[in-house]
Amino acid sequence: MSGRPLSGPWLWLRIEGAAVLIASCWAYASIGAGWWLFTALFFVPDVSMVGYLRNLRVGAALYNLGHVYVWPVVLIGVGWYTAGPYITEIGLIWTAHIAFDRALGFGLKYPDRFRHTHLD
Repeated sequence: MSGRPLSGPWLWLRIEGAAVLIASCWAYASIGAGWWLFTALFFVPDVSMVGYLRNLRVGAALYNLGHVYVWPVVLIGVGWYTAGPYITEIGLIWTAHIAFDRALGFGLKYPDRFRHTHLD
């Protein structure tokens, strides 16, 4: 990040991640969910990094599958539609995790190296 101007897409994507993290936590709290579940599941999406034990291509593919917003948003929608509180909670936790990663600068991976992300 050194040498980058204090503007540009990388900064806005981090701010966006922080905003989604705050919104996810607020939504989680507003449905009265227990923070024990949030704490227990927050880092579960990082299990997707196990693919890196195989190689960069598999690692990037599995990591990206676990770190795109589409899956948790589907869970939130299904949970809301079916009034399934745990489904909604898991979706919000997953969304918060992805947003946390984005705010810290960890984006979706390219298969050439771990640190090469869509946030570069």
